[in-house]
Amino acid sequence: MKRISVIAPVYNEKNNIIRFIDQVEKALKKGFDSYEIVLINDGSTDGSKEILDEAMSTNAHVKVYHFSKNNGQTAAIDAGFKMATGDLIVTMDSDLQTDPDDIYLLLKYIDRYDMINGCRKTREDGLKRKLPSTIANKIRNLITKDNITDTGCPLKLFKKEVVDSFYLYEGMHRFLPTLAKINGFKVIEVPVRHYDREFGVSKYGIFNRLFKSLKDAFAVRWMKKRHLNYQFQRREI
Repeated sequence: MKRISVIAPVYNEKNNIIRFIDQVEKALKKGFDSYEIVLINDGSTDGSKEILDEAMSTNAHVKVYHFSKNNGQTAAIDAGFKMATGDLIVTMDSDLQTDPDDIYLLLKYIDRYDMINGCRKTREDGLKRKLPSTIANKIRNLITKDNITDTGCPLKLFKKEVVDSFYLYEGMHRFLPTLAKINGFKVIEVPVRHYDREFGVSKYGIFNRLFKSLKDAFAVRWMKKRHLNYQFQRREI
C-alpha cells in the first residue's frame, strides 16, 4: 500500500482546522494504512497556530509547519510539497469546500495518469466568485494554449515525481496542471463535489483570481515555448 500525503495551506481558519483534520483522516483510513496530513500555517493571526500545535501534539499523523509571516498560497503549497513524504500527494484547501472522500474519485485514474486535477462540477460559493474564476480559466487557457477547465480547484492528486519536478514562483499554484504537462507528465480532469463555506471567509478575491494571474499566464507561456525537450540518439551496439 502506498503512503499518501494530504497538504493544505492554513490562513486564519481556526473554526475549520479540527473539522478538516477529522474529515480528512476519516476518509484516508478507508484506503490507507500509511498517511500524513501536512498543514502549512501561512502566518495566521486568529489563533490558528495554537490549534494546529495542539492537533499535532495529539495526532502523530498531523505535521504542522509555521511560516513567520503570510507568504501566500503558492509558497504554502510549495512548502507542503517539500515536506511531504508520501508516494502520492493530495492538495486541498482547509475550508472543506471540497470533500476528502472525493480523493478516491481521483485515485481511480492514478495508474494511467501522473496528475489528476479536480474539476468542480458545481460551484456553491455564488456568482461573485464563480464568474471571475470562469473568466480567469478561459484567459489562462487562451494565453497558455491549454485546455484545463478548472485549474483553481483545490483538490488535486499527484505522483511524487510530479511535485518533485516543480520549481514554483509566486502565483504558479494556478498553473500546476499546465506545469505538469510541460514537464512531460500525463494530466486528466475529474469532476468532484464542491460546497459553500460553513465558517470563515475566502482569503482570495476577484482581483487575485482575474487580474493578478494574467502576468503569470504569460510567464507560463514563455516557459512552455522554451522548455528543453531533447532525446539522445540511440547507439548501435
